[in-house]
Amino acid sequence: MDSKQLLDFALDKVDDMKARDIVKLDVRETSSITDYLVICSGNSKRHVQSIAEHVAKEARHAGETPLGHEGQDSGEWVLVDLGDVVVHVMQDQTRDFYDLEKLWG
Repeated sequence: MDSKQLLDFALDKVDDMKARDIVKLDVRETSSITDYLVICSGNSKRHVQSIAEHVAKEARHAGETPLGHEGQDSGEWVLVDLGDVVVHVMQDQTRDFYDLEKLWG
C-alpha cells in the first residue's frame, strides 16, 4: 500500500472500533520518520488496547507488518507504527496532556 492507502486503512480500522475524536495529520513536510499521524481516543484502558490491537491485527492480515507496537500493557497511550502512518490511541487525560495535535499541527 502507498502511504495514502495506508492512511485510509488506518482511519477505517480505528473507526471500526468506535474510536473517538479521530484526527489525521500530514507530517510529510516536518518529519522524516513518517508521512501521517492518526490520533484518536478510547473510552477506557481496555478500549484503547482493543483499538490498537485491531489496527495491528488487520494490518498483518493485509500484509503490512507493524514496525512497532508500544504501550499495549499500560493502555494510556498505545502507538502502532505502520511505517508511513503512525497511529496513536490515547485515553482523554493522556491526550490532553501531550496535545500531539498542537505539537505536530
